[in-house]
Amino acid sequence: MKVAKFGGSSVADAEQLEKVARIIQSDKERRIIVVSAPGKRFANDVKVTDLLINLGESYKENRQYERELSLVVERFRSIVTDLNLSDQVIDKIETEIKNIFASSEAIYSKLEALKAVGEDTLAQILSEYLTSLGMNARYLNPKDAGLILSDQPGGAQILEESFDKIYRLREYDGILVIPGFFGYTSTGKLVTFSRGGSDITGSIIAAGVKANLYENFTDVDSVYCVNPTIVNNPKEIATLTYKEMRELSYAGFSVFHAEALIPAVRAEIPVCIKNTNNPNCPGTMIVAKKEIQTGENPVVGIASDEGFMSLYISKYLMNREIGFGRRLLHILEDEGISYEHTPSGIDDMSVIMRANQMDERKERNVIKRIKAELKPDQVHVARGLALIMIVGEGMQRQIGTAYIATKALKDANVNIEMINQGSSEVSLMFGIKEEAVNAAVKSLYQAFFE
Repeated sequence: MKVAKFGGSSVADAEQLEKVARIIQSDKERRIIVVSAPGKRFANDVKVTDLLINLGESYKENRQYERELSLVVERFRSIVTDLNLSDQVIDKIETEIKNIFASSEAIYSKLEALKAVGEDTLAQILSEYLTSLGMNARYLNPKDAGLILSDQPGGAQILEESFDKIYRLREYDGILVIPGFFGYTSTGKLVTFSRGGSDITGSIIAAGVKANLYENFTDVDSVYCVNPTIVNNPKEIATLTYKEMRELSYAGFSVFHAEALIPAVRAEIPVCIKNTNNPNCPGTMIVAKKEIQTGENPVVGIASDEGFMSLYISKYLMNREIGFGRRLLHILEDEGISYEHTPSGIDDMSVIMRANQMDERKERNVIKRIKAELKPDQVHVARGLALIMIVGEGMQRQIGTAYIATKALKDANVNIEMINQGSSEVSLMFGIKEEAVNAAVKSLYQAFFE
């Protein structure tokens, strides 16, 4: 059994859904299909989920929302018309949305239910279309599929009791089409995952039914070893481990939602990234373990991300002051700030964090508290930091990887603000100034892949 998930670009219009149908027809093992809401059809288009969010904002602010509602309805109407299907599902959309607004639920619950309309409607359309082609297909609501989630709207988590129920999906004949992105609490309340959560649904279903393979169809042939907007025609990655994918996705690789792989990783379900527009391409396999040949390039990918900052604290004999680091991090916790890395020396410590977490007010509060509570010799903030991650399972066993990387940065005339290697078995991280990212990545790519 295979579970196949189709992202927003794969279901953006009728033409894309025709491709999806051919992909499903081509392999009888593709028995469970998970879908996103329709994405962009062209560069300046608007995703259906964004249309629904705009509709919800108009309702919340007591503004006229007929225009926003018509945009949602017409988007689906165009798909139904082009696929020669009945208008029945279109009538249901308007009725469902009006019922959501008329319900006695709290406003946040109404907005949660509204956001889920995109995936839910698309799943019904695809199921009807597959049936019209002679396939034994049926729509299955996430509640009936067994997705029981925690009561955390916009950030729900799967509950362990779900997996026994999901496993029973193996008993169904034919093809099941399940909407992604949302599920239900044990009391029957609709809740959503965080944005992009259809990937999470696909991974949960694959783990729950113990699939042989979880296929994630998107609009790229495979995962590239570097951002193709920085390096032209970069090499494709044939195989990645879960650890490597996690490191790459953290540092700017946007192939997967951050939480999406967790259920598949725990169940050791192999994942394949494939292209809806080029389904015969083998894609990228993500597996638990892989064999690394002697002499093989240990680096599989180079990722970069901007928008970081560092908080630097220096104090003589810091290493002898018990609880210093804990108290520092507690100050950040009080301000609602999470940290990414904490490189340190015997008398100094840096905390790397996302810059958008600390505005000017928080920065003043944090520095004021650090000076008052920790009495450092120095404390200052540096913004405009970018992180570059060099990733590969085999790097620890390969002599000279750090030398190659630092030489590449030297050749590109890029100064290293920070380096962190020992904390991870599969990655080597550099902090540099944001303006140097492109030059650094190009030089690193040339050193490791050319």
